[in-house]
Amino acid sequence: MTDHEELVPVGKIIGTHGIKGLLKVFSYSGNIQSLQSASTVFLKGKDGTLSEHAVKSISAHAGGFILGLDDFYDINQVQSMNGSELCLKLSQLPVPDEGEYYWRDLIGLAVHTDQGVELGTLIDIFETGSCDIYVVRGSSKEYLIPAIADVIAGVDIPGKKMIITPLDGLLDL
Repeated sequence: MTDHEELVPVGKIIGTHGIKGLLKVFSYSGNIQSLQSASTVFLKGKDGTLSEHAVKSISAHAGGFILGLDDFYDINQVQSMNGSELCLKLSQLPVPDEGEYYWRDLIGLAVHTDQGVELGTLIDIFETGSCDIYVVRGSSKEYLIPAIADVIAGVDIPGKKMIITPLDGLLDL
């Protein structure tokens, strides 16, 4: 695999399903389309080893997915995969729409206010019911920034910078 075929984690194997070698997947994005269009996936084991597998089947199930891999037909063959990270090549993922970004591209951005004040670095993102929350760590404080249009004024991935327009009181917490 070459550098331009970077692997992107899309989920984690959290168990088996039934006795016929199917795997339960916790999805990091909830987007089944990328997995359904992929003919192969990569599993990164807990020890860091990578293995490529042809996809036999993928279906939505209880907030996650059930994944079937070619050449695995028995629960005993797949139990060791539990805890492995499910990855796709970057080229297998759809190009995000205008104004949308992959989390992996946002982590590490320098975050500034529209007044030029540097807040820190975006270190984590988590989902809530209504919007994502960006965790920005500064030198002495951590900020929780809602990922909404009224707050996010601009994102410059090549320039590694995000500009926000803080709502009243947002930075005071």
